[in-house]
Amino acid sequence: MKSMSVNINPAATVERHPLQPFLPRGAKVLFLGSFPPPRQRWCMDFFYPNWINDHWRIEGLVFHADRDYFVDAEHKTFRLGEIKSHCSSRGIAFYDTATAVRRLRDNASDKFLEVVEPTDIPALIARLRALLAIVTTGEKATGTVCQTMGIPRMPAVGEALAIPGTCLELYRLPSSSRAYPLSLERKAEAYEQMFRRYGLV
Repeated sequence: MKSMSVNINPAATVERHPLQPFLPRGAKVLFLGSFPPPRQRWCMDFFYPNWINDHWRIEGLVFHADRDYFVDAEHKTFRLGEIKSHCSSRGIAFYDTATAVRRLRDNASDKFLEVVEPTDIPALIARLRALLAIVTTGEKATGTVCQTMGIPRMPAVGEALAIPGTCLELYRLPSSSRAYPLSLERKAEAYEQMFRRYGLV
């Protein structure tokens, strides 16, 4: 079968992660994505910053039965103060599986991210004494965690696998991207199941 050619940018510059890990004391779950989208897609300086990504609408539904709880519709952004307070009090940490990448195309697709410097995931885990699980959504982030942590296969969406040599699990969720073919309400049900598993709701 003839492979499809992909127009990439061989001169793409190395882009370093623009955010520090968000690791509140007592965090029980650590969301690990792949890498933030390009800065022009941000509406706030935090994780899941894209206005059309539904992560914070999902958490609004799960924890407050209100998809707009963290939404500032007037300014097309999210309520960053409430988000940080919520995540700190609930025990939800965030970072990504790469600290430096090249974008082979000028978009946010994981498919066109070349990892230049992977995140030291064990070092993050060591800073989170109450951690119970790493949570991923996309295939790239999930695969990176499996490779780094010696997990022999990738979990299916909605599945948790033990992380060898630790007391932790890797839990895979449906993506909060609107490109993922599942309704917001169904995604919220999946996320609530995960949060209940680790005692956050």
